[in-house]
Amino acid sequence: MADYTALVEAGNALVEMLRDCLTPEPIANRELIALCSPHESENNQLTVYLYQVEEDTQGVTSGYYQVSENVQRVCPARYNLRFLITAHSKAPSQLREADQYRMIGAALQVLKDHPSIDDKYLPGSLAEQHATLRVVLEKTPQDMLLKIWNSTSSNYKLSFVVLLSNVEIDSHREKRVSRVTDVTITTNQKNTGGAS
Repeated sequence: MADYTALVEAGNALVEMLRDCLTPEPIANRELIALCSPHESENNQLTVYLYQVEEDTQGVTSGYYQVSENVQRVCPARYNLRFLITAHSKAPSQLREADQYRMIGAALQVLKDHPSIDDKYLPGSLAEQHATLRVVLEKTPQDMLLKIWNSTSSNYKLSFVVLLSNVEIDSHREKRVSRVTDVTITTNQKNTGGAS
């Protein structure tokens, strides 16, 4: 059962996969890859920032499913999560751009090589559910990226968008149902009154 924690669990799974694949090269330390806003990157070199959540209704079962003999629950909702991946170089100014390009290139390579997040990275309720989170590098117009950055006074930094799909959150809405225990069948017979 995927709980409301599925959003943070999905973000942490993405971060853990990047940490495993991007350290020690091109990023020296695992803790320099973090789930946080690119505007508040502090000492991080790669930030993973959830900026959009949308419900995915394509092919999703609606209605209720059977939980127990007398209880039905609303089917889980499925969501698409869009994460902004941003490089933050701490190198001297003359080397900073090249350093950021290396980090972004390595992250692109990792995400392209992993069309879904391996089970070993899934925490909590996503692990219990054996979720299959799909990873897609999404084509995002430059003006959309600039809108995200222009919401603050921060300078734009090289970024790209990753779509994580198939993230489900179970409902707590249930209804009790009663089983049919007795059936009465009646028939109407007409007496035709024939002689015997």
